[in-house]
Amino acid sequence: MSSHDRDIASLLYRLAISYDGAVLGAALAYAAVRTLLGFRSTSKALRRVRAAPSLIVSDLRVLLREDLSESSNQEQRDRLVIVRGHVEAKSAVDGKNWKNLTNNNSVLVSSESRDKAVIIQRTQTFIYNEWRGVFGWSADIRAIFGRSWTKRESTSLRTLQVPFVLVEGGWLPSPDYAIVNMEGSEHPLPLTTVYHRLQPIEVSPHTFLQAIFGHECPVGVLDEEKVLPLGKNISAIGICNFKNGIPEIKSCEDLPYFLTEMTKDQVVVDLADKTKILFWSGIVISSLSLGVLGYCFFRNWNRWKEFRRHRQLQQPTQVHGSDADYEFGEEEEVAGDIPDGQLCVICLLRRRTSAFNPCGHLVCCYRCVISVEREVSPKCPICRMAIRSSMRIYMS
Repeated sequence: MSSHDRDIASLLYRLAISYDGAVLGAALAYAAVRTLLGFRSTSKALRRVRAAPSLIVSDLRVLLREDLSESSNQEQRDRLVIVRGHVEAKSAVDGKNWKNLTNNNSVLVSSESRDKAVIIQRTQTFIYNEWRGVFGWSADIRAIFGRSWTKRESTSLRTLQVPFVLVEGGWLPSPDYAIVNMEGSEHPLPLTTVYHRLQPIEVSPHTFLQAIFGHECPVGVLDEEKVLPLGKNISAIGICNFKNGIPEIKSCEDLPYFLTEMTKDQVVVDLADKTKILFWSGIVISSLSLGVLGYCFFRNWNRWKEFRRHRQLQQPTQVHGSDADYEFGEEEEVAGDIPDGQLCVICLLRRRTSAFNPCGHLVCCYRCVISVEREVSPKCPICRMAIRSSMRIYMS
């Protein structure tokens, strides 16, 4: 590890243990709250998916009609369902020629694999190396946190999409189908990679100098094309209702899935595993947070009690000092010319009359001695040694 990395690690460690670990405890508490909120949302999604019926496209219309006949409220109408079916372009069920769906308005065709699809996503990923060179800092700190030795920056070049539906068994034309409404959906899609190519970037003298002086240097470009092909068997998990007499499925923001290759049982198992992980992670992080914050609280509580005890011990000395000031104040005030070597080093007005214990320095007047002893950590103004007590010195 380089010296720069050691400095960063030392700074992070000092920040974590600052204020007796209060910063670390607060960070752990924040992580625990985020984890428990994730557990709550995931467990809620798990309960909704378990209660949702798993249907095929032909049973969907019958189920929704029964619900509408029994109740007309919005909650019953917008019902969460899990529909299993095959992907097909919407133009195939609109009475068009479904055998020649090659135009841009009805179906998409991959430029690389020539596969017909309803969604085509073309991405380009720039890959950088994290080596910072001779004059820069290395990636040791990132390696500590489990980061990879390469940095990727993805740029989506284009995403093309046409309206599509789910049909049963892939038979066309099909009387039973469900429209998939992708409006407002930000869920991951079950895309299939049909093109994958890594192109190395030629290294020029300019990029070589950039790498030496610590700048990021691109080493390759990864081109990918992913599609949602026709006929792919997927599940749609969302809110289903009628639109112009046709079932329509729309995504639900509270669920982590919308379109997926998994069946209902697989989704339930996946959500159950995530729920367990989030639950036990929240318990562990919460316990660590409570331990750190509890240690910080009791440590500061003991400090406060020690400060109160020290102040209580100083009360008799302060009262005695006030009486002494009244008793000897007139004597100090009427004192004549005082040589410079006998003046108090703090106020430079009165004669040195008190010595500190255990260092024995006679450097202050009695009033300044009282003010020094009232401090939280009293120290001798000359040698900076901790003061236990003071003694009044009388000159004959």
